[in-house]
Amino acid sequence: MTVLGIDDTDSRTAGMCSTYLAALVAEAIEDAGDTVHRRLLVRLNPAVEHKTRGNAALALHTDARAGDALAIASDLVGTYAVDTDPRTSPGVVVADCDPAAVPDRVAAFAREAVREFHELDDALALADEVGFDHRGWEADGGGDTRAAAAGDDADDADDVAGRGRIGALAAIGAWRAFDDWTYEHISYREFDRCGTPREVEEASVFAAAEEAYPLAWDTVDRDEGEAVCVPNAPGPILHGIRGDDPDAVRSVADGIDGEPVERAALFVTNQGTDVHLREGTLGDLRDGGAYRVECEVATAPETRRGGHVFFEVTDPDRDAADAPGDGDAADGDPAESAAVDCVAFEPTKRFRDRVRDLRIGDRLTLCGEVADGTLKLEKFAVRDLVETEPAVPTCPDCGRSMESAGANQGYRCRDCGTREPRKVVEPIDRGLEPGWYEVPPCARRHVSKPLVRGGFDAPTHPER
Repeated sequence: MTVLGIDDTDSRTAGMCSTYLAALVAEAIEDAGDTVHRRLLVRLNPAVEHKTRGNAALALHTDARAGDALAIASDLVGTYAVDTDPRTSPGVVVADCDPAAVPDRVAAFAREAVREFHELDDALALADEVGFDHRGWEADGGGDTRAAAAGDDADDADDVAGRGRIGALAAIGAWRAFDDWTYEHISYREFDRCGTPREVEEASVFAAAEEAYPLAWDTVDRDEGEAVCVPNAPGPILHGIRGDDPDAVRSVADGIDGEPVERAALFVTNQGTDVHLREGTLGDLRDGGAYRVECEVATAPETRRGGHVFFEVTDPDRDAADAPGDGDAADGDPAESAAVDCVAFEPTKRFRDRVRDLRIGDRLTLCGEVADGTLKLEKFAVRDLVETEPAVPTCPDCGRSMESAGANQGYRCRDCGTREPRKVVEPIDRGLEPGWYEVPPCARRHVSKPLVRGGFDAPTHPER
């Protein structure tokens, strides 16, 4: 068996798509008489600075010889990869082994690539150590590409970056690294239509999505009236259908009416798996990481300019003396370091209403990526709700609210003379229930797990 990894052949602005190139490579391998057993689409750390769009790397599992697969891929990368964007830096890596037998270090590299950051030099050193051949290209922004191969010295590797070899190596190790997989059926446009408006009959998308739900998910956003599966980027994808069942995603694609489909491919993928999340504590969060953390709401949610909703959380088990604003604050104080800002951005739409329903003292589990010290929410679980609040007593005789009788003297009714020593506790009507809440499909990150997939540790409130 051979595992071929490909990455970074597209562009944020100039289109193309690494999945399209992988589909072409797979077809060329099969045209040469060999078999492609699996097409793998691997989403890597979404916080990586040098990503093009969705930070996806591709792997093909084939019985073609490693040298033949590398030659075919190299030829097609040279033909189709974007060569006018200096940020695009294609890479190809090939492993002459079964995908389940890649070295432990490569599997570890793949796991880290979803949660951490890798340098190109580290990827090349590892590929050379385990005997994986590789090629790298770099666009100069003027329509020219240069290629580097395994064995080039370090200075040459820096000059001809081939940064895509990081993702390509991670894609090779992914089958060993992960055990939760979903599917995406991608339909591609006729290539000369790239850059023009897509012609898709939205009514057929919604009908096909309804028929296959929940085995196929995030096809549409019903509340927003948006066909989520149809991209806006100027690339060759017409639509991509995601789900847990290969037959279900194919059936949705077959039910969509629109412009001609040039080719289609089914990918096994780590999309919708939450594999990017790690368990964390508020005091240990770092920019560029994605976490699942336990916390308590410390400030009331506030809608700021642009419609973004912010609030602050703290450690739910902190001592009362450590609460923000108590005692003397000093640099490095545990209470200061464990207070974290959270945000639900405007594109998360109705999810912000769930966030606005939070109250100080609610206990939550939050999931999201940290950037500039702020946790960007992807989903949260309500663990314990504040269900009562202090209230001014009501006179039992006349039904009017009592008034303060003076400092530390409780409350009294001026008309009836009745008294209460302190405020009373009254129940609160809450718009939330215990369980998990998520951003809607129109705002879902590729790797975030939709609640409809199940496997969560509390009741779920899925968005459609």
